Amino acid sequence: MQESCTVKLTVRYLAKKWTLLIVLELDRGPACSRRFLGTERYPRGIPQKVLSGRLRELEGEGLVTRRVDTSSHPVRTEYTLTGSGLGIVGVIRRIEAWALKWKVDTIACGSRDCRVCTL
Repeated sequence: MQESCTVKLTVRYLAKKWTLLIVLELDRGPACSRRFLGTERYPRGIPQKVLSGRLRELEGEGLVTRRVDTSSHPVRTEYTLTGSGLGIVGVIRRIEAWALKWKVDTIACGSRDCRVCTL
């Protein structure tokens, strides 16, 4: 594949650690939206600095919009999936359906805390 291949570029971007799990977590919020409250409401184990950076990258790629409310203290930041972000959620759900159909046991870790395995 060439470096400019859209599939290769997309996979490289989405393969970054935590990216898909953050997108799935945003999908669980009301209206596909979540406030940034630190890591306690996002996938377990993600450092706050990484979470903040990934959310900004998702915003830069047009998958997430960010809204800042400066009328309250502390300032509230809310992230919402765009249409493209919701499209990625659909792709993840189709991968899950494929895995269940073909009984790919190695994908499911079986953990109650796993955000992917409990879709």
